[in-house]
Amino acid sequence: MEEGSVIQGDDPLTREIIGGAIEVHRALGPGLLESVYEECLAHELAERGLRVARQVPLPVVYKGKRLDCGYRMDLIVNDLVILEIKAIERVLPVHEAQLLSYLKLSVKKLGLLLNFHVPYMKDGIMRRIL
Repeated sequence: MEEGSVIQGDDPLTREIIGGAIEVHRALGPGLLESVYEECLAHELAERGLRVARQVPLPVVYKGKRLDCGYRMDLIVNDLVILEIKAIERVLPVHEAQLLSYLKLSVKKLGLLLNFHVPYMKDGIMRRIL
């Protein structure tokens, strides 16, 4: 990570987001749809005083032209952190690539891939920094 970056390795915002994800997972457990976890996490984070945007359109700029290709980021917290919500048996490289692509296209530095289909939420957290 670059020195002087807004988001440090163990920043309070990331801790708050992960705490919210753990709280949602404790309350609901694994086995529900991604949309349920997204809705509940957005509510939990808003209750904690964070600004949460859901299903944020992500245009692609190709040869200087802005194109709406139908991409949507699940959640963006405080206009800084992209959250990609999953409820899948196993995170694959394509899921990590999706998060990294969203980071590049949105020019954000930090993303969390949160997979709620795990026995313990700590095992479903993947953090990526550009």
